[in-house]
Amino acid sequence: MVRVPAAVAAAVCALLLPLLPLSLAGPAAAADGPVVKLSASQAGTGGSVTATGTGWRPHTLLMLLVCGQATPSRGVIGGTNSCANGDGRAVTTDARGTFGKRLPVAEPPVPCPCVVHVATVTGAEAEADAVLRVAGHPVAPLPAEDTGGRLSILSDTRLTGSSGVLTWFGAPPSRTLVFTVGNSGTGAIRDPVFQVGSAHGVFAPQWDDQQWHGTLSPGKKAEVRLPVELTAGAHGDYTVSLRYAGKVLAEQPWGVGRPWGVTLFWLLLCLVIPAAVFRIGMAVVDRVRPRRPGGGARSAHRRLARPALRLPLPRSRAAEPPPSTPTLPWFSPDSVPGDPAGRLSAPHPDSPTSPTTPTRKGPT
Repeated sequence: MVRVPAAVAAAVCALLLPLLPLSLAGPAAAADGPVVKLSASQAGTGGSVTATGTGWRPHTLLMLLVCGQATPSRGVIGGTNSCANGDGRAVTTDARGTFGKRLPVAEPPVPCPCVVHVATVTGAEAEADAVLRVAGHPVAPLPAEDTGGRLSILSDTRLTGSSGVLTWFGAPPSRTLVFTVGNSGTGAIRDPVFQVGSAHGVFAPQWDDQQWHGTLSPGKKAEVRLPVELTAGAHGDYTVSLRYAGKVLAEQPWGVGRPWGVTLFWLLLCLVIPAAVFRIGMAVVDRVRPRRPGGGARSAHRRLARPALRLPLPRSRAAEPPPSTPTLPWFSPDSVPGDPAGRLSAPHPDSPTSPTTPTRKGPT
């Protein structure tokens, strides 16, 4: 067994001791969540500030916005409707989860207090705020925070409904978002306003306010149904999000089928139009083609005239031609054997009426 001298062990411990707080601080900093800091806490419209962040997920797309009616403790009360969306910037974190981005300062559509709001665009939701005073922009107190009722989701969200025939031809797909909420606070909640958003791919959701009419007493629960509708011709993978009081409560995936009826319509259109053009072209050629004199009327008469039914007429016996004498191929009609004109030998006088011709007899 090798013994280490006490002096060497003390020297090694002295070298490793300064590194121990750093190793312990890393997980602690990561446990605190994402953080954003600004190069300046105050700037005027038209200027810019540099936002730096740490503790974010590596290689994550973030959106930076200047928002009003917001504080780091309460967040952006009015959602992205309270932000200068037209002057926002996007940035992607590096392998260590840090970023640095220059952001132009613009006046939000609502009064300050203002913050620079940083939130993830894809993946698990994460956000952070940093206080920013916009010089020259009006300031108004935040709305009173309702501490009586507290709304929470008690069940998984689900999308109900089905697509009709019109959706197959490009009509807007629609569903109903169903979930159960409960009031875990001490005060009643009357007519809560939810925000339903739909996002396609990596794009941010488009939020739509949906008010549920009713009163939710403390300790009670209720089933909420909110309509969800996409744009015409939408297809692909969508994500439906539910938000209340600036906080996302649930997300539900939605796979929308392709409207094949529109594709079928275009295919049929590509077949009908060439056929119609061909027919029109043939009609034009038939009109401008030169015709023979009287040919058009004769052809039209031939097309319009119906064929007459012809029946055989009885023929009289007197009208029948006499039977012809068959002839051989080596005789002409004038040289048939037995004919007076074509006689080959002398007639034999064997007729009893022929005159007797005396014969001269010789001596016997």
